[in-house]
Amino acid sequence: MMPQTVQLIKRSQQSQTQQTRNQTQTNQNRAIIFDSGALISFSMNGITDIIKKLKEIFKGRFLITSEVKKEIIDVPMKIKRFELEALKLKQLLDERILEFPSSFGIKDSEVTKKRDEILNIANSTFNSEGKDIHIMDTGEASCLALGKMLNERKIKNVIVIDERTTRILAEKPENLRRFLEKKLHVKIRTKGNLRFFKDFKIIRSAELVYVAYKKRLVKLKNGDVLSALLYAVKFKGAAISGDEIEEITRLNSFKS
Repeated sequence: MMPQTVQLIKRSQQSQTQQTRNQTQTNQNRAIIFDSGALISFSMNGITDIIKKLKEIFKGRFLITSEVKKEIIDVPMKIKRFELEALKLKQLLDERILEFPSSFGIKDSEVTKKRDEILNIANSTFNSEGKDIHIMDTGEASCLALGKMLNERKIKNVIVIDERTTRILAEKPENLRRFLEKKLHVKIRTKGNLRFFKDFKIIRSAELVYVAYKKRLVKLKNGDVLSALLYAVKFKGAAISGDEIEEITRLNSFKS
């Protein structure tokens, strides 16, 4: 073999190795964090295959915390009514579609410490008649904790949360007091903690369903598939209104 050919082969191999390293680095710098509600919605609607297909096109990791695993697998596995859904989600974990924070070198104990900090801040932010109002549970707080830790490591991430209160807290925290007053029918005071929650990026399972539909990852063809998918996740807990669904499907039909 001629020396020039050997050099070309070596350069090609080096280039391929560098491309692989770059791709690995890219995968290490992006993540989607799932709260339990969104995953349960996918499972109960029989569309966990969408999560698998989204993972195939997403250059990054799909993460859950230990707290979320308890809520979607450990506890429901012991209840016959929910065992099948838990098995579907466990399969995603077994196939490494879903991964733990350890894939980024983050320990459970670190997440737990940050989770407790966030719980304390969130659940002491709003007050009525001298009593703090509980607005966040451990699963959601663990997702925010992981998101904050990834932010500190310069790893881009979004958190999939369907629960309305936590999403408003992250997206428009100044509106949450009015939302809670309307919901609880009491006068509420706010402490100066709202800015703490402004750096989180939140999406709903409805957004993931929409992306999957637009990327042609959904194989259903007959009927208004997009509307059916959005209403399915709505009825399993996604905070999306019927008017919003109708507007999305109308715009999608117009664009098509």
